[in-house]
Amino acid sequence: MPETRSFIHAKQAKPPFFVGIDLGGTNIKMGVVDDLGRPLSWVTIPTEVEKGAEDASRRMGEAVHRAIAKAGIEHKAVARAGLGSPGQMDIPAGMLLIPTNLKGWNYFPIRDRVSHHSGLPVSFENDANAAAYGEFWVGSGRDFESMILFTLGTGIGCGIIIGDTVIQGAHSNGGEVGHIVIDFNENAQMCGCGQRGHLEAYASATGIIRRTQEILRAGRPSSLSQRMAAGDELTPKLIAEEAERGDDLSLEIVFETARYMAIGTLDTLCTVHPAAVMLGGAMTFGGAEKELGRRFLARVREEVDRLMPPGLCKTPHIDFASLGGDAGYIGAAGIARLDYLKPALR
Repeated sequence: MPETRSFIHAKQAKPPFFVGIDLGGTNIKMGVVDDLGRPLSWVTIPTEVEKGAEDASRRMGEAVHRAIAKAGIEHKAVARAGLGSPGQMDIPAGMLLIPTNLKGWNYFPIRDRVSHHSGLPVSFENDANAAAYGEFWVGSGRDFESMILFTLGTGIGCGIIIGDTVIQGAHSNGGEVGHIVIDFNENAQMCGCGQRGHLEAYASATGIIRRTQEILRAGRPSSLSQRMAAGDELTPKLIAEEAERGDDLSLEIVFETARYMAIGTLDTLCTVHPAAVMLGGAMTFGGAEKELGRRFLARVREEVDRLMPPGLCKTPHIDFASLGGDAGYIGAAGIARLDYLKPALR
């Protein structure tokens, strides 16, 4: 999430207005944007999962009213809200199914309850799809007609946008690229979903930590061992710090992760072949602001080029996402705008 946000004044904004809501397991972020995707306000509240889905829906509705007031506009000027949520869901029904990070919220009609409490029609979308649409609409993908966004974190999320259409799939599971198989060996890494060999098992934060632990246990020398002996926890951030200091194992882990991401990218390219691929999330090794992040991205590009089958057209534009943690709420607002402009609602 960007540390500093810039907002436009209501007098500068182009109506109609939309509210975007990014529901997370810890916090809920939301804001008002205008018809061009420019933020007017931003609000965050704790999710407080243990209080239940109805309580969270009520508090989301209250926060929507606060965000609108903070934007300096009237409630009636807001055309629609968009809600991006994690976990298994039925998008057409507006229902959470069994969301892993929202325990106890099973089979809850969250779209309609947030609509009830906010007084606005609400569009519902997977959080990775919402973030992808935010980047496509006003972020790194704004100059391209199609785009894939990988969000690298504890897991790997993915959103696919083709010509202003969010790929949802027949059962609301479109774009689950984190679960494509990249290793078919019987002893392949175990994914958090319970299956082996998935991209997420190798290139997510969880996968990176597991791979590093296995190598360290095998006796490979590394400055990571000294850091951990001094009380530091093994995290991707720690690995990045030691890679920046020149630790061979840490650098190897970073570049292996780039290779795995290149394999996942290529598999997706062969299916969709978008104009652009963006990498976002908390685990990009510093992203464009750090030399290590830039080296990571360069290695992804090199590996995709190397693996690309001859005659499959050129490698698409591959870069870092630019909206950070704001992509979710901006994208959710953008999806609400799409629905407002279309006669058929999600």
